[in-house]
Amino acid sequence: MTILFNVLLFLHIVGAAMIVGYWIATMKQPTVHPRQRDGAFVQLITGIAMMGILPMMPDAHPNYFKLGIKFAVGLAVAVLAVIGARKVKKGEPVTTGLAHGVGGLGLLNIAIATIWH
Repeated sequence: MTILFNVLLFLHIVGAAMIVGYWIATMKQPTVHPRQRDGAFVQLITGIAMMGILPMMPDAHPNYFKLGIKFAVGLAVAVLAVIGARKVKKGEPVTTGLAHGVGGLGLLNIAIATIWH
């Protein structure tokens, strides 16, 4: 189980990098890149899978309140990223607030994961 958990954690971090990396790359002209949407889905899927495996891990004491908040923030990121990606696909402008919402909430989720113990 430990190997599976670590593989999922690796993919979870890759998803976070996709969200925040594209946000930083487009900071001067804020937009939502379709890969940010993909990263949000990677984060949701791997996060849910890790939550399912966590109780089976040796010496695990999961903080379900923290994980619930991370899930809610991740869901918000996914919804905003889907909205932004659809706007980009249709050729419509993406508002600055929407673009920064995706990246900022993605960064918040990383902060929750690393700072909150």
